[in-house]
Amino acid sequence: MAEPEVSGAHGVGRVLVAVYAVFAVAATARAALQISSRFDAAPVAYALSGLAALIYVAATVALARPSRLAHRVATIACTTELAGVLVIGTLSLALPDKFPDATVWSAYGRGYLFIPLVLPVLGLLWLRRSVPADAPGAD
Repeated sequence: MAEPEVSGAHGVGRVLVAVYAVFAVAATARAALQISSRFDAAPVAYALSGLAALIYVAATVALARPSRLAHRVATIACTTELAGVLVIGTLSLALPDKFPDATVWSAYGRGYLFIPLVLPVLGLLWLRRSVPADAPGAD
């Protein structure tokens, strides 16, 4: 008997995708403003904001799709996001002069109520219990 298909498009996954979408928009807007208006002030921090935005967009799209490829992309995106939050969060506290302006991941996402720290954990837990579809052409 085949396992049921579960994707981010249903139930709790839908809420997860919605939160990721909000963060994708917020991170993209923040990075676009930072990079276009004052990139010279903190190029590392602003480039990291751009990277975070790309990861949030990739995670949002991948979590919403039920294919095996999307499942792999979402897993990579959430794992990368968690590593980024932990590394950048730690560096931003240990070396504040290197992060003169906040990024989404600075201080473990303190400026975003620590949601950037919790979100990839929830995403990875969701992915762990989800079953990618075996749809032809899904990969």
